[in-house]
Amino acid sequence: MVKTIETILSPKEAFDNKETIQYAARKLFLSADNIKGIRWKYRSIDARKYPVRIHSKFDVFVNEKPCSRDISIQFPDVSRSPEIHIVGSGPAGYFAALELIQLGLKPIVFERGKNVSDRKRDIAQLLKNFGLNPDSNYAFGEGGAGTFSDGKLYTRVKRKEEIQKVLQIFYHHGAQENILYESHPHIGTDVLPRVIENIRRTIERCGGKILFNHKVTDFVIRNNQIAQLEINHSERIDVSIVILATGHSARDIYQILLNHNIKLESKGFAMGVRIEHPQELINTIQYHGKNYDRHLPPASYSITKQIDGRGVYSFCMCPGGIIVPASSQEKQLVVNGMSNSKRNSPFANSGFVVELRPDDMAGFSDDSTLGGLKFQIHLEQLAYDQVGKNQMAPAQRMSDFVQGKISQNIPQNSYLPGVVSFPLHEWLPEPIGSSLRKAFMSLGKQIPGFLTNEAIIVGVESRSSSPIRIPRDKEKLSNPQICNLFPCGEGAGFAGGIVSSAIDGMLAARSVYKIIHR
Repeated sequence: MVKTIETILSPKEAFDNKETIQYAARKLFLSADNIKGIRWKYRSIDARKYPVRIHSKFDVFVNEKPCSRDISIQFPDVSRSPEIHIVGSGPAGYFAALELIQLGLKPIVFERGKNVSDRKRDIAQLLKNFGLNPDSNYAFGEGGAGTFSDGKLYTRVKRKEEIQKVLQIFYHHGAQENILYESHPHIGTDVLPRVIENIRRTIERCGGKILFNHKVTDFVIRNNQIAQLEINHSERIDVSIVILATGHSARDIYQILLNHNIKLESKGFAMGVRIEHPQELINTIQYHGKNYDRHLPPASYSITKQIDGRGVYSFCMCPGGIIVPASSQEKQLVVNGMSNSKRNSPFANSGFVVELRPDDMAGFSDDSTLGGLKFQIHLEQLAYDQVGKNQMAPAQRMSDFVQGKISQNIPQNSYLPGVVSFPLHEWLPEPIGSSLRKAFMSLGKQIPGFLTNEAIIVGVESRSSSPIRIPRDKEKLSNPQICNLFPCGEGAGFAGGIVSSAIDGMLAARSVYKIIHR
């Protein structure tokens, strides 16, 4: 017999399996010996007030063994099916490939970087300040930029069925079971590479192909269609349909499109810094004091403010994480965050970014479409030039930044290549610097303890979103000028994050299927 319980639990009852069983036994007026297992359906932390409570829903197996979760996903053999070419192996590209397979089409994926195992070695070299491989780093390579971030799977996309499908595919390929029921699921950087390798094996087992070190360097266009893809400036490959699933760090793709007079659109984006606090401080703030229940996981936060009519907000918050160098080009500096599945670093970091609009970018490019992109590059180059030692980063204590003081030293932190004390309060351009300063001052009053010199800010966080959108038809999802080009994901400007990019890739694949079978 299976009973479903929907209730509110204490952290100990929610995160200690024995305690959960004891609670269920009391609730059902049974002995704990009668309960053979539980299966979670939903778990969400409510930390709005003390004491912290956990909204919970789970099945209780009474006098019968729990059966395995019924997640059956079929991927047929498509080795003899029509070929569809995909540029990019991030979540948009790989989930487009999986969707094509389920629709009976054969995906051929071109990835400029290396497979995830080889990519790890290049990232290890980068963390040791031994040099940057422009095609194999935190931005480029198998799995895309999300592979070495945190594997956060929370999204504001409203397509519940599509979200569930993405989560089930990740679970099917080796992700933790709890991503199916946590309100803010994440996989972790230590687990996600293995999951991505398993997705690759599924694609290849079904007859698809993944071609690493295959950088698309040009399109051959005839009669308003892409006829060939140029690979590594040498080889040309015939194509019938192309799903363009690059991330927004693939700036050369935008230039290729412009070279062929394919219109792009400028769009709003955001830039700022990474901010890092001691994780224990964030736990104390979020869980209402130092005596919080230690069964609770490392605390996160999500902050949004309006400063002088601009949004200022936290982005990609990594509890128990580290700050990493996310540059994808030489002599540029970008930082990002990541955390492992256990989130057991003593630090908590988050992007803290300011809303920027296309009209803020006047003067950065003769082509107004590229203004935001040029501004990103300008700030990344400046950040690199200020320190000038490979991937070392400029940093400042948080209160010193607000008060306009140079930090005499920088506390212990997670950024492995190293940081250098730098007056970011003087250097960050308007409106970024002033908006951040005002936001931090406001947060210091609103959230006691958040504004502190125990925290540092590190520059620059410039890749939160794309400043460019590649136009596509609202219904067909193809480009209005190039009818066999299907832009999707973050690089196309239609998604943000792993799950929304994966969903956008699946939608692109379905649109391709409709075109073929119309």
